[in-house]
Amino acid sequence: MDSLDAVENAEVGREWRILQELMKFLGPPMGLSMVGYSLEFGRYGSSLAVRDGRYIISKGTGGRSSVSGIVATVFGCTGFLGRYVVQQLAKMGSQVMVPYRGSEDSPRHLKLMGDLGQIVPMQFHPRDENSIKAAIAKSNVVINLIGREFETRNFTFDDVHIGVTEALSRLSKQHGGIVRYIQASCLGASITSSAKYFQTKAIADEIALRHFPQTTVLRAGPMVGTEDRLLNVWAQQAKNLPFVPIFGNGETRLQPAFVMDIAAAIVAAVKDDGSSLGRTYDLGGPDVYTVEDLAMMVFDIIRERPRMVKIPLLFPKMAAIPRDYVMKNLRLPTSSRSFLSRDYLDTVEIDQVNADGALSFKDLGVIPRQLRGVTIEHLYAFRSGGPGLGTTVAEEQSSDDMTGYRF
Repeated sequence: MDSLDAVENAEVGREWRILQELMKFLGPPMGLSMVGYSLEFGRYGSSLAVRDGRYIISKGTGGRSSVSGIVATVFGCTGFLGRYVVQQLAKMGSQVMVPYRGSEDSPRHLKLMGDLGQIVPMQFHPRDENSIKAAIAKSNVVINLIGREFETRNFTFDDVHIGVTEALSRLSKQHGGIVRYIQASCLGASITSSAKYFQTKAIADEIALRHFPQTTVLRAGPMVGTEDRLLNVWAQQAKNLPFVPIFGNGETRLQPAFVMDIAAAIVAAVKDDGSSLGRTYDLGGPDVYTVEDLAMMVFDIIRERPRMVKIPLLFPKMAAIPRDYVMKNLRLPTSSRSFLSRDYLDTVEIDQVNADGALSFKDLGVIPRQLRGVTIEHLYAFRSGGPGLGTTVAEEQSSDDMTGYRF
C-alpha cells in the first residue's frame, strides 16, 4: 500500500510540475487576471482565427451553434442599435464580447441571443485603456456603436464621440490582429456643421480613419424600430398632449432607416471580402420625408386626428438658455434627451439624407425596407382600443359595427 501511495504521489507531483511550467508559459488563468492576461497575450484568439484578412476557422451550417470564425467586440452593445448587431452576429455562430459599464444586469438580455458561452459580458470604462485592451484582446473585429444625442454632466460630445473613438481606433491598430473596424456615424455629420453633435461625429470619423485606415464608416439615417426615439416620441405626445410640437418649419428632410437593416449592413461589412475597407457608406432608407410628413404618418398609423403646432426655433432656443446654464453649473443629472436643450434644437433644421453619389445599402448587398408593415408595427400599441382600432376608426363606425370589441 505504501508503495502504491508513493507512486501516486510521484505521479501527482509530476503533473503539478507540468502544470506549473504550463502556467509560466501561458500566464495566469483568465478569471484571475483578465486585464494582465489580455495585455500580455492579446493576439491569441485573433491570430488563430484570421489569416490574410480572412476568417479561417469556421464550421457548421451557419446557425447559432456553428463557428463563423468571427470574434467581435461590440462597444455600445446595450444601446438601441447594439442589441440588433449582437443578435445578428450571434445567430450565425460568432462569439461576441459585450463590454458594458454600470450594472452587471445591463447586458443580461444579450446572453440569450447566442449559444452557450458565445456572448461574453466584460465590464469596461471608456476612460480606462486597460479595460478596452482586455475587451478586444481575443477579437478580430471591433464595432464602435458608442454615441450620445445629448451631453451629460459626465460625458460631453467631445468625450463620447471623439475621445472614445480615438482610444478604440488607436488601440485596435496597436492590437495587430483586428481585421475589421466598424465606425458607426450618422447622416448629416459634417465638420462645418452648426450642431456640435454632427460636428463631433464627423471629427470622430476622420480620427478613426487616421488611426485605422481600413475603418469602415457607416453613417446611419434616423433609426426607427421598437425602441426608437423618433416615431415613439411623437406617438406618446399625440396620446398625452393637446398637440404635438414641431420645432422649426417642419421642412427638414430625413431619410429614416429600419434599425434591423442598419444592423444587417454592419454584419455585411464584417463578412465581406474586404471591399468595404476604408470606405464610407450613407445608410438612409429608401424614402425621404420631411419632419411634417413623418409626424402625419405617425398620426395616421396610430389613428389619431392630426394635432400639430409649428413653433419657431427662436422661442425654444431662448427657453434653452437658462436650462442649459442650470444644467452646466449645478451639474444636475440628465436621464434623457430634453427637447428644450440647445443640443437638440441645433439639429432640428439640418437635413439627414444620403449625399449624392455616396455608397449606400445596395453596395453592401442589403435592401432597406420602407416604413410600413414590420418597420412601424410597434406603433400599433398606441391605438385606442387595440391594434385593430383607433380613435378615428372608432368615431367613424357605428355602435352596431363595434359589437365584440372591448375598450
